[in-house]
Amino acid sequence: MHFLEITNLPTLSRSLSLCVCVCACVCACVFAPACSCATACSPAHACTRVCDFAAGTNEAEGDGEAGGAGDVTKQLELQTLDDKEREEDGEEGNSLPPSSTPAVAIVLNFKSLKVHVKGQTDPPSVPICELYPNGDFPKGEECEYPPSKDGRSAAWRTTSEEKRALDRANEEMWNDFRQAAEAHRQVRSYVRSWIKPGMTMIDICEKLEDCSRRLIKENGLKAGLAFPTGCSINHCAAHYTPNAGDPTVLRFDDVCKIDFGTHINGRIIDCAFTVTFNPKYDRLLEAVRDATNTGIRFAGIDVRLCDIGETIQEVMESYEVEIDGKTYQVKPIRNLNGHSIGQYRIHSGKTVPIVKGGEATRMEEGETYAIETFGSTGRGAVHDDMECSHYMKNFNVGHVPIRLPRAKHLLNVINENFGTLAFCRRWLDRLGESKYLMALKNLCDLGIIDPYPPLCDIKGSYTAQYEHTILLRPTCKEVVSRGDDY
Repeated sequence: MHFLEITNLPTLSRSLSLCVCVCACVCACVFAPACSCATACSPAHACTRVCDFAAGTNEAEGDGEAGGAGDVTKQLELQTLDDKEREEDGEEGNSLPPSSTPAVAIVLNFKSLKVHVKGQTDPPSVPICELYPNGDFPKGEECEYPPSKDGRSAAWRTTSEEKRALDRANEEMWNDFRQAAEAHRQVRSYVRSWIKPGMTMIDICEKLEDCSRRLIKENGLKAGLAFPTGCSINHCAAHYTPNAGDPTVLRFDDVCKIDFGTHINGRIIDCAFTVTFNPKYDRLLEAVRDATNTGIRFAGIDVRLCDIGETIQEVMESYEVEIDGKTYQVKPIRNLNGHSIGQYRIHSGKTVPIVKGGEATRMEEGETYAIETFGSTGRGAVHDDMECSHYMKNFNVGHVPIRLPRAKHLLNVINENFGTLAFCRRWLDRLGESKYLMALKNLCDLGIIDPYPPLCDIKGSYTAQYEHTILLRPTCKEVVSRGDDY
């Protein structure tokens, strides 16, 4: 909503009566008691006269004294604007003067003209649901599905009444994704504005997560963070987030993958990007970003997952990067994949390979996928390494008897706060849990909780990641997490 400040200037000369016509798309207009126009005031004519008046010309009043408009401008500049923008709390705004007032003017000095757009604060603090109170959240990038192998176009889906009806039937679910995606976009934009070398990884993660909680309006299992913030550095490709006391500091020459998720009602947005400060890594990031976008472009209903992987590999391996005088071919990390996403389930069964030779299973209508690619200057394969920080309850686990009282208590905390969503040790600390490592190990040993340790290539290598969430809607493919940044 736009707000224009309107000022009553009773001291203006009566000879400068101004005719302002209604402009419904911009502001409420004010009429002077008398109009000196010889012709009917069309909106375009009125706007021209207003602009001429504001510019300090005398055309707005054909027989006025020379310099009259300049005097008015001077008065406007000197005048103190007592009435500021009124908050939406019922406070009375500026009122129009009675018809007997000799002259009324908008604040025509454009230096004083303030158009206020109600929106997000800086830093972001307004929940997305409050920015869009009607529940109509921004859509992602909508794309037509790729043609089938025999060349048949999928354009019919966009006009099919049956498919459009199916699309509308799931509108509530699509909106949950879009709300979570808008939160993700605003959070990552905020993160890019302040992340810099010298910050500890704990500070980066906690600042990001605090902002995410505000924008998503965290509410138990109904809305919140979908998994811990990954901030894997250099040869570490995924699943690293700092535990309490971790002294790791982000450096100028680091390649940091920021991977975080948001959800509304279990509808998860899984989206990641890579941060660097040294331009020598630009080509590496370009290769991985191009590979991810290629995977997104080729994804679609009835597309075989293995075909997507083959295409991704071809694109990524076409890039070379020179770092510190040595040239590397960018390699896809063959044992990391994209994946299907289910409700409250980050990995719901299907995998999207990033090399050729994957499964021939096809994508299906109504599914949600995280299309992510990882490029490396190392071996192109990762292994478990370093201290574990990520954990997640086994989605398919049945009843398992637990003997340790502390383990029973910890499982209750996990069920209540995370359900089947991933969590980290910092989040348990935040809930006030302490001395829980033995209980957590017991739950892992029983198969109730699965640990997800950091995944690393060889030391000295550099890895990059880009990821988006896509919705395979009946009518089109929606890259729901797409933003202006990537």
